[in-house]
Amino acid sequence: MRTFLKAAAIVAMIAFPAAAFAQTTPAPKSASKAAPAAQKAAKASTATHSVSGVVKSSDDSSLVITKGGKDETFVVNSSTQKQGAVAVGAHVSVHYTVEGSTKTATAIAVSNKAAKSSKGKK
Repeated sequence: MRTFLKAAAIVAMIAFPAAAFAQTTPAPKSASKAAPAAQKAAKASTATHSVSGVVKSSDDSSLVITKGGKDETFVVNSSTQKQGAVAVGAHVSVHYTVEGSTKTATAIAVSNKAAKSSKGKK
């Protein structure tokens, strides 16, 4: 009986520290893998959309375009890339992301569509 108790005590002394050591080693690896997965999920949820229309109004923080008689409003910030002069009446293409009900413009490109059509009318 004493031999059995000694053997069980030796096994327990070896097993418990090994189990404790084994639990601490993988934890940082799984945590570091979880962070990129969360970042990928966040990027996937902010998909980029695009629309084109005619500028109804524009200022430093917002852009309103009309497409098919319906107005669409976008938030414009310092990271919004602008190609060309955004002016009322200009035909633009807007790339944007949606977060909740807010549409944030990531890129605004002014097209020469209006200039081409006026040349054809002369």
